[in-house]
Amino acid sequence: MPPLEHGHSADEIRRRLAAGPRSSYVRDWIYGGIDGAVTTFAVVAGVAGADLPMQIVLILGAANLIADGFSMAAGNFSGTKAERDDYDRLAAVERKHVALDPDGEREEIRQIFAAKGFSGAGLERVVATITSNEPGWIRTMLAEEYGLASTRRSPWAAAATTFLAFLACGLVPLLPYVLGGGLAASTVGTALAFFGIGSAKSCWSTTTWWRSGIETLLIGMGAAAIAFLVGFGLKSGLGVAD
Repeated sequence: MPPLEHGHSADEIRRRLAAGPRSSYVRDWIYGGIDGAVTTFAVVAGVAGADLPMQIVLILGAANLIADGFSMAAGNFSGTKAERDDYDRLAAVERKHVALDPDGEREEIRQIFAAKGFSGAGLERVVATITSNEPGWIRTMLAEEYGLASTRRSPWAAAATTFLAFLACGLVPLLPYVLGGGLAASTVGTALAFFGIGSAKSCWSTTTWWRSGIETLLIGMGAAAIAFLVGFGLKSGLGVAD
């Protein structure tokens, strides 16, 4: 039998619950890392497909790395902040409803837990217990009625995680050019980065590491191939000389 992920003694449970749930920024790291590698390598592949000088690869790649990385971080900051603002708005709505129509809100709690299988005196005890504490009552309504998580992610942490992941993974396609290499070395390095990101992602899923790695590799290299073909096609269509 595989080992359990955490202990279940009374003290261990008490300490774990007292610490509370932790906000996760794994999604932000994976999202930023994949997008950084994809978009930067897409620029590199597109420029290579158009057969432009190495200096153009570095200039456009670096510009994309900073500008797109900042854009993604800013977008993630705004989106995460909007989630927090929406949580506050709905909490205010529920507080108003509890103040103005407490019986109606108790009935909502009653029906929510009846749907979970509670009934009779047990159901009424649950309703009485939850509605006896307003903050807990509000949190229960936010979770059960609106599906909102109790953990609230920091917009700053989300943005910083996305930006750093974008920079770290987005540098991989450019490094071979900085070191005097070319598209072949950049392709190999980026492919390894895609596979590494996908393999790491499997730690937070039930997918095997190699399957997750291959999936991310195919997505990333597919985007790069499209960019290369677009660059090659534009070069041919515009009649750009070698």
